[in-house]
Order: sequence, then structure tokens, then C-alpha cells
Amino acid sequence: MGGTDDDASVRTIHAALDLGINLIDTAPAYGFGHSEEVVGRAIAERGQRERVVLATKVGLERRGDALFRNGTRKQILEEVELSLMRLRTDYIDLYQVHWPDPQTPYEETAQALLDLQREGKIRAIGVSNYSIDAMQRFRSVAPIASAQPPLNLFEREAEGDVLPWCRANGIATLTYGALCRGLLSGAIDEETAFKGDDLRRTDPKFQPPRFAQYLDAVRDLGRFARDRYARGVLALAVRWVLDHPGVSVALWGARRPEELAPINDVVGWSLDDEARAHIDAVLTRAVRDPVGPEFMAPPERPAEARSAA
Repeated sequence: MGGTDDDASVRTIHAALDLGINLIDTAPAYGFGHSEEVVGRAIAERGQRERVVLATKVGLERRGDALFRNGTRKQILEEVELSLMRLRTDYIDLYQVHWPDPQTPYEETAQALLDLQREGKIRAIGVSNYSIDAMQRFRSVAPIASAQPPLNLFEREAEGDVLPWCRANGIATLTYGALCRGLLSGAIDEETAFKGDDLRRTDPKFQPPRFAQYLDAVRDLGRFARDRYARGVLALAVRWVLDHPGVSVALWGARRPEELAPINDVVGWSLDDEARAHIDAVLTRAVRDPVGPEFMAPPERPAEARSAA
């Protein structure tokens, strides 16, 4: 989300591997390829590529300092080579379409990924931010191993459609945003400043008057987590995601090794119905004007870019 130090990121990845975490999810869109470079460096320094399930994404085209959706075959075939180079590998374990591109037939996007899978450049195919209709069209051409929808205590749309559909169709779910861009970490308050290219500067949740509402909910949830489970709000938030039927992975971002410490607080327990009802009541009371993650959606390509594709 901005302001990340490369050496600290490498140490964090190494610490995660030492803890037994083996899935690393990245994308060319994160730092315009720089995140992939850092991940590639971290894995190369360890020399343990076979231990890592490496997931990255495709389908966003950079034009200047902006990103646009582009799921064309040409874009995908160009992007995969750049990702392989930055990641310092000859195959990608899970290659995911970052956002659906309504201007390109889903079947074209699917066929391009299927061809890459047959060539051995990617092992499995995934999609991110896809609707059920888009996934149905996509999988008429290529198998979908995983879907990556947003899911956290404050962004719950996937509960009603994508999660049950994926579960019924044997598709793994790697949910992203478990901590809602740090809001559910317990480390953010009214005095927290977001600088530079930090994504939260454009997130409506972090702007008044909503910011105060969400912080109020976090404080209440934190008290509940401490009183009921002797854990922090972070553990409660991640456990809530993992307890959903069909959720395979709750993706969790960390910038420094110490931010991985709460992992042990997440495992070995579950929320019961009473706890889930209490959580829902807190959210209903505190967040009077909820908003989803729609602000993150990249725009479609302008007309001149479409004609050149």
C-alpha cells in the first residue's frame, strides 16, 4: 500500500517461509512490477523455489502511471514473460487474471491462459474479482483452480454469491483483504497518517465521517476478542475469514517480520454462532454508512488503447 522497504520485505518473506508459510501472492500491478522483483529476489536468495507456491496475476496494462484492464491474448503472452523474468523462475504455480476485462471476450482470456498451462509456463489458472457469470464463461474454455474475491469483516459481498458458488463447483478460494488494508490490524487510529502513494488515501473507509465509524467498530471488536478469546482484533478478523465454508486461504500482507507474529493466535480455535452474532451486531451498530472495495477497481481501456490492442 506504499512505503515498503525492499530489504525489510525480503526479510519478511524469509521469516514467513521459516514459519511454514508457503504461498506468496503478488502481481505486476503492485509497484509496477517491483513487488515481483522483490519476491523473486527473496526466493532466489533462499534457493528453495520448490518449497514456494508462487501466485501472481495478469491482465492490467500500464499506461503512464495508470493501470487499465486488458485481458487480450497479446497482453497476457507479453506479461507472462515479464513476470517470469522478474520472479526469476521458469514457471508460475498459480496465474490469476487480476480483474475481468469486459472489452475482451472471457473466452479469449481463458484460451490464452490454457495455452500457457499446456506450455508448462503456468501450473494452475485462477481468477480474481470475477463474478459468477464471468467465471462460468471462462471455465467453458479453461479450468479454474481458484478464485480470489475480497472478504473481510467490513467487505462481505462474496459471502452471498462467489463463496458458495465456488464451493459447489470445486474451486478453491484465496480471499484477499482479510485485514481491510490494515484497518482490522488494531494498529490504526485517528492520528495515523497515510502518505505518498498509500492506497488508503483514496479509500472511502479512511475518510471522514466513515473513518470514525470503522475505528469505533474495530475498538469494540478488539474488546470482544480480548474478553472472549484473550486475543487481538487481528486474530479475530482472520479467524472470521477462515471459518467461512470453502475458504482455502486468507491472504495477509506484512511489511516487516514482526508483523507475522500474530499468526499463532489465528490457529487452533474457531468462532461459534454466538460470537458471529455479536460481531454482526457490532458492525450494524457502529458502521452506519458502509462502503465496499469498489474504489480499487481499475478502469477499462480508453478507446484509442482498445483499437491498438
